[in-house]
Formats: sequence, structure tokens, C-alpha cells
Amino acid sequence: MPLSRQSAVLAEREVDMCFVRLPLTSPELPELHLVNLWEERPTAVVGTENVLSLHEELTLADLAEDPEIAPEHDDDAADRIAVVASGVGHARLPLSLARLHHRKDVVHREITDAESTHIALAWPTSEDDDVRQDFVATVRGRTPRSSR
Repeated sequence: MPLSRQSAVLAEREVDMCFVRLPLTSPELPELHLVNLWEERPTAVVGTENVLSLHEELTLADLAEDPEIAPEHDDDAADRIAVVASGVGHARLPLSLARLHHRKDVVHREITDAESTHIALAWPTSEDDDVRQDFVATVRGRTPRSSR
């Protein structure tokens, strides 16, 4: 599901529950249960010809002199990576998006001092039931024999 739709599908009840990238910002969202699941490491995507590609990992200071290709909308990761591949600047992305849109003319490097992205499981509080609670338990690695 595109990042731009995650709030809408919950607000419009198109899904019972979904994985979301936090924060969720939408005034029409119902009250939600949010179960934080993991953090995604931040990365910088650079062209293979960029001197920053020689580093194993980067810091924000390393990126300060290199132009950042800023997002124009929530779902433009592939477009930003295409610009970076042409030899212009870097794009900051969560690791999963950097891997999803990987190309042979770019590399991604972890940014060690940047804020992580948080992934959560979300569903309306009014729609809570045993099935959803069992699903949350499964996602968190519990089995029928585990205690809560």
C-alpha cells in the first residue's frame, strides 16, 4: 500500500488493520490502537560515482555538503532514487524503501546519527476483538502456548 494511502484506508475502513509508518497525520482518522513493532534504520542513497559511496556508513555531517533530493510527495522514493542515479546528490530513505527501489547504479548507506522510522500495526479501537488480538500476538511472536 502506498504511504500516501495508509491513513485513508484506516479512516475509510477499507482494511481491518494494517502496518503503518509513523507518524500518522490525518484529522479524519478514528481513534486507533497502535502496536509499535520495529524501527527502520535511516539510509542515504547515493550514486555509485558519488564519493560518499566509498563509506561503509554515513553521518549527517558527512551529508551536509551533498545536496539532498527532497521528497515532493509521500510516494516518490523511486523518482528520487532515479535522480540520485543520474549523479545528483543523495536521498534519505528508510532502509526498506532503499532496498525496494535498489538499482545497480546506486548504493545505500546507513546514517548512524539520524532518527529511525517506526513501523506499527494499527486498527480502530472500536473494532477490537479476539481475532485481532490473536493476530497481534502472532506478529509479536507469541504462540498458543506462550503467556501474554
